[in-house]
Amino acid sequence: MTAKLGVAEFMQAFPLVCAEPANLHYLDNAATTQKPEVVIDAMTDCYRKTYGPVHRGLYPLAEAASDLYEQARETVAAFIGADTPREIIFTRSATESINLVARGWASHQLGPAKAAWVSRLEHHSNYLPWQAVCNEQGARLGIIELQADGALDLNACESLFSDETGLIAISLVSNVTGSIQPVADLIKRAHRHGIVVLVDACQAAGHIELDVAQLDCDFLVMSGHKLYGPTGIGVLYGRTALLEQTDPLLLGGGMVDWVGERHSQWSGLPAKLEAGSPNLAGAVGLAAAIRFLNEFELKDLHAHSQGLANAAIDRLQRLPGVSVYSSALSREGTGIVSFNIDGVHPHDLGQIAGEEGVAIRAGHHCCQPLMQHFNVAATARASFAPYNTLDDVEALVGAVERARMMFA
Repeated sequence: MTAKLGVAEFMQAFPLVCAEPANLHYLDNAATTQKPEVVIDAMTDCYRKTYGPVHRGLYPLAEAASDLYEQARETVAAFIGADTPREIIFTRSATESINLVARGWASHQLGPAKAAWVSRLEHHSNYLPWQAVCNEQGARLGIIELQADGALDLNACESLFSDETGLIAISLVSNVTGSIQPVADLIKRAHRHGIVVLVDACQAAGHIELDVAQLDCDFLVMSGHKLYGPTGIGVLYGRTALLEQTDPLLLGGGMVDWVGERHSQWSGLPAKLEAGSPNLAGAVGLAAAIRFLNEFELKDLHAHSQGLANAAIDRLQRLPGVSVYSSALSREGTGIVSFNIDGVHPHDLGQIAGEEGVAIRAGHHCCQPLMQHFNVAATARASFAPYNTLDDVEALVGAVERARMMFA
């Protein structure tokens, strides 16, 4: 068995963050990650050597392009433990994946007698589609509330695990606190009542192992660009039976077997849910990112990122006037630290940090219901990846101290 590579090799694979001189401290990895050279090369080679129409030509170049696309699907399926590549649907983003389930499946399953549940920590992409479908279908949208520290308060939701609930949509990892949610236990309880569960794994992918069979989830979504892959490519995993019940979100070429004047016949999975010319280079880049990750021990990469986050929490909590949100949960999370400074707006801190070469996020992080729980309008967020170092922590703390002094 080939030995896995270490964190040092990981760091050297990313041209933007390992460039000399080191004038960038990139700490916005929860928003999007940088790309390793192998992903850039794979996409370049695709365009240079193997680019053609996917599933639309009988000549060798088109067949080679189609093979590359389906190999990428197989790579994704193996990465998350799907039973078959047919259960992998390529989309433009995790947002589109969720909307596909909401519009194509849930809109037919929910009605006045049913409820869909989300948690208060969800990203808007895993909140708004369910809000819209419930409003349109007359279903109830339930909110899984949080304990004071930001942990899910499952015991406070009396009707969550009941025959009334048709679907639960839940993030495996919070994009604000980095906390890992007890999703596997939630799914077990939900399935006792026949409840379908969708898992948003965008912040989990690349940090912790994903195994849809072990989770026993019904749907799972993730995005390529948070997984060291390109933008414009997302993934929807679904159980075959559920995907067969799902209507297409988009209609067009490549997803029909027969078109008549009044009626048409959809193709089988996965083509039925992938209308239009597919993003070949995006799928190739995502597959390259997964193969790259497979060269490392994921737990070692996770430990490195989380170690940096914990170091940042320790340093920030020593500073007067700095509040770190969900720090106890964040210490066992996936490298995300959200905080505020008394008297300093997060946007001001973000700009000051940017002038120091420190790239952090400032705002509500598309999680306004969670901001309401913390009783703030916005936070600053630093999110770490395995290519970060303690120098990035020091640069972050230095930017915070400068902001504190400027607004003192």
